[in-house]
Amino acid sequence: MIKYKLTCRECKKNFDSWFASSKEFEKLKKMKLINCNYCNSLKVVKSLMAPNVLNNLNDSYKSKNKEEEKLKYFKKKIKSYQNFIKNNLEYVGENFSYEARTIHYNPQKKNKGIYGKATKEELKELNEEGIKIQTIPWLEDKEN
Repeated sequence: MIKYKLTCRECKKNFDSWFASSKEFEKLKKMKLINCNYCNSLKVVKSLMAPNVLNNLNDSYKSKNKEEEKLKYFKKKIKSYQNFIKNNLEYVGENFSYEARTIHYNPQKKNKGIYGKATKEELKELNEEGIKIQTIPWLEDKEN
């Protein structure tokens, strides 16, 4: 389908119409089946048309802005989780696996939750031992 902007040479009005193809437009014109929507004249011609480049650029810009807004939202949400964790849990750094096991196997040591760093292998081992852990994406301050 193709959309043409048409102009009537009688009344000088413009209007739009859809055609299956440019050949179809020419065929209908030769058969005198295209007429003006306003004055019914058969003196209808195609007007110059410009592609809708500006709207396409605006749509692309809007889409990019939406993605950036979503990213900002998720970064803000992750940052709020990080702040909660920093304010309510004890940071144990690289000793996370050791400290998690100590708390798990020594119930008297359960004074405060912990957070820290662990490798994928360490996390897998903790999970296999039945030690409940959670992972979240962590944004460094320089990324915010």
